[in-house]
Amino acid sequence: MSVDALMPADVAKKAEALGVAKATAPAIKLLVLGVLAGAFIALGALFATTVTAGGGLGFAEGRLLGGVTFSLGLVLVVLAGAELFTGNNLIVMALASGRITVAQVLRNWVIVYVGNFVGAIGTAAIVFASEQYLQGGGDVGLRMLAIGAAKTDLEFLPAVALGVMCNVLVCLAVWLCMSARSAADKVLVIVLPITAFVAAGFEHCVANMYFIPKALFVKMWATDEFWQSTGASASQYGHLTWSRFFVNNLVPVTLGNIIGGSLLVGLVYWFVYLRQERTSR
Repeated sequence: MSVDALMPADVAKKAEALGVAKATAPAIKLLVLGVLAGAFIALGALFATTVTAGGGLGFAEGRLLGGVTFSLGLVLVVLAGAELFTGNNLIVMALASGRITVAQVLRNWVIVYVGNFVGAIGTAAIVFASEQYLQGGGDVGLRMLAIGAAKTDLEFLPAVALGVMCNVLVCLAVWLCMSARSAADKVLVIVLPITAFVAAGFEHCVANMYFIPKALFVKMWATDEFWQSTGASASQYGHLTWSRFFVNNLVPVTLGNIIGGSLLVGLVYWFVYLRQERTSR
């Protein structure tokens, strides 16, 4: 076997085959692997939040460090094995080739999305229970609140656009991973696209299943010690609510992620490399 990376045309065929496998996998397998992926992305978000807390970094430095550390999430998904909704947007390539149906695509997306949500919010609950938000004199908790508040303040169209750009980069990272021959190759090709989307402030629906609920947990249930040590109050975060989490962020960001991953990456590469095969059958 060649040790060289796969060329794009071969990656397209591999992506198509993987799409068939993912679309026809047993539901329980998809659900459990979806829970793992949600937890893995949450661990990357936890890492990024912790190292950027405290305000000691400049804007650019903080975004860069946050992006590099957040990359842990996709590294775990790819190398440890899990099913991530945003990456699974690429299975539309198998749909476009006529090898799977729309119902099979939607089945995969719904099961994996639910699993991702359970894994991410479950991790947020466990981390909150650990009182990790008290670290740094409460700086970690304040950082979490600031992230959640910013994300729930988004307007619908900007949230969609931020979701589009995010999943273009995430799916390109997954695409590059499919060309890789080793674990080291995969880690290297993940870091730059993921760092880019975090640094640019783009929106990832599964990451937000951790970021915003964790911020809400801090707002609702943080100890008096936290509020006293930080000088903050829950009333400062009036826009940080469950309804705004879903309406202002999760729904539009998910829509944008689907457009970016499915249309701007998956179908574009299908058109370039696989369309001819479909028309010649």
